[in-house]
Amino acid sequence: MARSGKDTDKRIKTGRGRTASQIRWLERQLNDPYVKQAKADRYRSRAAYKLIELDEKFGLLQNASRVVDLGIAPGGWAQVVRKKRPKAGIVGIDLLEVEPIEGVTILQMDFMDDAAPDALTEALDGPPDLVLSDMAANTVGHKQTDHLRTMGLVETAVDFAVQTLEPGGAFVAKVLAGGTDNELLKLLKANFTSVKHAKPPASRKGSSEWYVVAKGFKGRD
Repeated sequence: MARSGKDTDKRIKTGRGRTASQIRWLERQLNDPYVKQAKADRYRSRAAYKLIELDEKFGLLQNASRVVDLGIAPGGWAQVVRKKRPKAGIVGIDLLEVEPIEGVTILQMDFMDDAAPDALTEALDGPPDLVLSDMAANTVGHKQTDHLRTMGLVETAVDFAVQTLEPGGAFVAKVLAGGTDNELLKLLKANFTSVKHAKPPASRKGSSEWYVVAKGFKGRD
């Protein structure tokens, strides 16, 4: 993504009614080139560029025809898929309400609900060839607890992918620093021909997030 060196950092002049962390967040947003680019490109969030960069590196969207977006809110990833693969079937799920996106089916429900997998595959009208997950558990400030909660979501997403993906399909999920747990990594390697970790440039430098990218689903016996 092109960046201009002309902009000077903006500072919030008053902290009235705001905490120090809120002021830092606002300043970071104002000075973030990805936030500015997202507005220019009409993406709903800067996270869109994470998928764009992962796609540039791994060719995830090249042949995607049926895509599942787990944790779709606010919709940036689905917008990227829609833009690059306008004829693909796309279904997303999130606990949060998401504004409609043309050509995308959005389910407002908990992915951890037992009914979610069937609801997703029925809405897609066929097995997905790409499962995307940008889900992360709400943090509580305790690193070990936050890690376990997020990895629980990743494990459920992996299980969904293994149970539903079309042979040759791909899976992408957000994980935290340290990458995928050993048992989960073993499961992915058993089911995909290629498993790698990546941190796209759009991920903030101070963020602990990484992504696991699994390609070439071997299929179910």
